[in-house]
Amino acid sequence: KTIIKIGEAEIGGAEPAIIAGVCAVESREQTMITAQVVAEAGCKWFRGGAFKPRTSPYAFQGMHEEGLKILAEVRDTYGLKIVTEAIDEPALDLCEQYADVIQIGTRNMQNFSLLKRAGQARKPILLKRGMSSTLEEFLLAAEYVMAEGNYDVILCERGIRSFGSHSRFTPDLAVIPAAQKLSHLPIILDPSHSTGTRETVIPMARAGVAVGADGLLVDVHPYPERALCDGPQALLFDMFRQMVEEVRAIGQIVRKPA
Repeated sequence: KTIIKIGEAEIGGAEPAIIAGVCAVESREQTMITAQVVAEAGCKWFRGGAFKPRTSPYAFQGMHEEGLKILAEVRDTYGLKIVTEAIDEPALDLCEQYADVIQIGTRNMQNFSLLKRAGQARKPILLKRGMSSTLEEFLLAAEYVMAEGNYDVILCERGIRSFGSHSRFTPDLAVIPAAQKLSHLPIILDPSHSTGTRETVIPMARAGVAVGADGLLVDVHPYPERALCDGPQALLFDMFRQMVEEVRAIGQIVRKPA
């Protein structure tokens, strides 16, 4: 079983890893306030988007390198390891300079040239499942990265398209034990993007850890009503603290050493 480890932070180990932070870096203030809360909760990983692929070309697309510089300040100030998304090869070149883990998003899961470039990076890759992909396609996308020599891949279930209207996507919890049966790679759950509403994030986070997910990728925001990206799914700080406490309690039960 692969364990991704950077310093004292690890994914795939004895405890569920909580990767928390802002969906998009919108300002230094918003990012640093959130990072302080994440660090005080005892988490070791911080997520933040400097490049944002959006459905609408008129939506906020991220702060790009300026956002990466703010994320680097988060690491220097709070010691958190940085996870951020690369949307294309030039963005990946920049992310490689600033980030600790490079995310490949759902829309790029089968962008094979980008996957090959990610495989040439010598930093861990967090690979999100495509919104309509099978488990086999998901694992083969990971193989594209590993075939280039980078074996530090983290799988991420972020919901698939279905016929339901009660949730933005359908979190496929069954894919977590299925992937663990077929692969040595750690797999985490994104309960924020998969559901789209903060009221369902904590229940799905609990469920994900209960079925054996190696961690969570969660959005948090100091003032989500003013967020430029995905505000309705971002946890308030008190909700985030509650989630951390609850999933750690569940993790102690389900992740006991054999």
